[in-house]
Amino acid sequence: MSEFVKVAALSELEEDTPKRVEINGTAVSLVRTEGEVFAINDICSHANVSLSEGEVEDCHIECWLHGSSFDLRTGKPDGLPATRPVPVYPVKIEGDDVLVSVTQES
Repeated sequence: MSEFVKVAALSELEEDTPKRVEINGTAVSLVRTEGEVFAINDICSHANVSLSEGEVEDCHIECWLHGSSFDLRTGKPDGLPATRPVPVYPVKIEGDDVLVSVTQES
């Protein structure tokens, strides 16, 4: 069963500026963009690089090292060199609290 965990305050998240958080040992990048908050695994599927150090544009986050870009809604890459998606996680907003549910992968 997935459990939502408070990870940040909505007021702490700057538009189009990723914020790295740890949830039960999983690195997650929180992104506030286009009126929504997204949670995506913080590690690029092409290289062991933090996505939260990349740039956000048009609901995508770009890996700063090789330029792979991932859709914040689905985790799917939209170009090489990455070919595998990264996990995305459900987000709930309760007042000013941002809650994320991270299901452990087996």
